[in-house]
Amino acid sequence: MPVDLALSDGVATVTIDRPDKRNALDAAHYAALSEAFVRIRDDDAIRCAILTGSGDRAFCAGADIGAWLGRERRLKDLWATQAGPLPSRGLEIWKPVIAAINGACIGGGMTLLMATDIRVAARHATFSLPEGRRGVIAANGGTQRLLRQLPHAVAMKMLLLGDTMSAEDAGRWGFVTDVVEGDRVMDTAMGYARRIAAAAPLAVQAAKELAIRSQDLTLAEGLRMEQLVQHALLASLDATEGRAAFAERREPVFGGH
Repeated sequence: MPVDLALSDGVATVTIDRPDKRNALDAAHYAALSEAFVRIRDDDAIRCAILTGSGDRAFCAGADIGAWLGRERRLKDLWATQAGPLPSRGLEIWKPVIAAINGACIGGGMTLLMATDIRVAARHATFSLPEGRRGVIAANGGTQRLLRQLPHAVAMKMLLLGDTMSAEDAGRWGFVTDVVEGDRVMDTAMGYARRIAAAAPLAVQAAKELAIRSQDLTLAEGLRMEQLVQHALLASLDATEGRAAFAERREPVFGGH
């Protein structure tokens, strides 16, 4: 399989499995990634996801340029905006997605990364958007998300020069959550994922959606959305369970209802 999805205790681990090509993405890999993320969105058994690459050289080296050269580009495909949906292309997944960055993160790998929520990077990981040197732009959100996630001048240097950022600098600028030794990347990511999977899924998804949508709302609009969502959550069985577990001094067991 070009992309592996393993499910354990509410956590889906999605692995781009093409280490000989530094986990570069051809059409089959993009299609498999899309299928995996649609399942993550729709499967109630999944409460959190981890995205990673196979091996220790690369998280994802972006598009496999050789596989895409010469492919027919039809003008009508420009309006097939929901074809092959991915989080980087606008697929709405409110379940948290954690990136386990096990090596180089380049081009399309970066745009996938920027659509994740928590990011654990190996100390040897690197980050770059070299598309400008190939006559194209960092599409699938590269030009749209980078300036929201890095300071303006730092983001523009990456976008316009294609310079490589180290894991240390990515951590310093808050682009990644943790920088750890390579053999600790998956354990750290899984630790976060299991904690999220044990939390109330409705509240977790609501918190993620509210936080992300707040970027496009006024403060007054965001506060009102927050009030409405909180009102709905207070009537949920999960909220009842949370209150009961607190009163009984035990760990809650949430069902997502």
